[in-house]
Amino acid sequence: MEIRKLGRTGYDVVSIGFGGIPIQRLGEKEAIELIELAAKEGMNFIDTARGYEASETLIGKGIKDNREKWIIATKSMARDYEGMKRDINISLENLGCEYIDLYQCHNVRTKEDYNRVMGDHGAYKALQEAKKEGKIREIGISSHDVNILKMVVETDDFSTIQFPYNAVETQGEELFRRAHERDIGVIVMKPLAGGAIAKGELALRYILENSNVSVVIPGVDKMEQITENMEVAKDFKPLNEEEGQELQDFASKLGNTFCRRCGYCLPCPEAIDIPSQFLMEGYYTRYDLKEWAIERYNTLSKKASDCIKCGKCETRCPYDLPIREMLKNVAGLLG
Repeated sequence: MEIRKLGRTGYDVVSIGFGGIPIQRLGEKEAIELIELAAKEGMNFIDTARGYEASETLIGKGIKDNREKWIIATKSMARDYEGMKRDINISLENLGCEYIDLYQCHNVRTKEDYNRVMGDHGAYKALQEAKKEGKIREIGISSHDVNILKMVVETDDFSTIQFPYNAVETQGEELFRRAHERDIGVIVMKPLAGGAIAKGELALRYILENSNVSVVIPGVDKMEQITENMEVAKDFKPLNEEEGQELQDFASKLGNTFCRRCGYCLPCPEAIDIPSQFLMEGYYTRYDLKEWAIERYNTLSKKASDCIKCGKCETRCPYDLPIREMLKNVAGLLG
């Protein structure tokens, strides 16, 4: 079994964990059986979030009889003290736990976001208090902005970082190297680029070739995904030359016309949260969470249909994406 250290937390984690986004579309019985199988196969790291609707609650039911087998990670979008304090207590109740192993600040996208979290009345203060009270064990942070996390890893405030990494998105490699040097755990999300990469086994092996990665968390909602993923962890083999070329050929065909949610396109003159539009589209098309994606899309104060096609976003996008056309597609898909 491929076991790695989760940075300074001291946790020994199986290199492939359980990503908790897609589980929300399962019924309670299915979810419990899936988590029980994961534990039986040897998986020991499970990641969820307050924003993943029923995910925390379903995971809580699934781990009820084997809590000791799991390192549980969840996260909150709260940026202020009271909001984070409230979310920690909700997570504890949802998960049915006396403590949570890792609580993360979720998707810290901008310097302004980060400053709010770390301010005198910010979310980080609530996390520190919860740690002293024994409600949480470790504090982590997730982001899609490599520059935010490059700043974070030079501090001693967070035990882990979570960032996208896959055969298409490799911008985190230097970040991971530095995090490893500073004994900060590296959690890899989006290992299949939000479902865009179909070569699942090769994609996971590619990521695990990077020794600076602590654990990778592909989203799972099917029994066969658990067994297939754990086969990689149980008998990890680096890619041979032919396999590496096959994955790179696939990545090349996939191209680069998809949003990485770096946020450089913002601010939009019409106050559209552009990355969130594409996030909802990804949930709809890649995770098969159609109803949930539409419901979440409809809560956005500004939608893709509000785009006035000024093109300012496209001048800022480091990937030169045709954002206006992509927003038009989102509007047609999600309404």
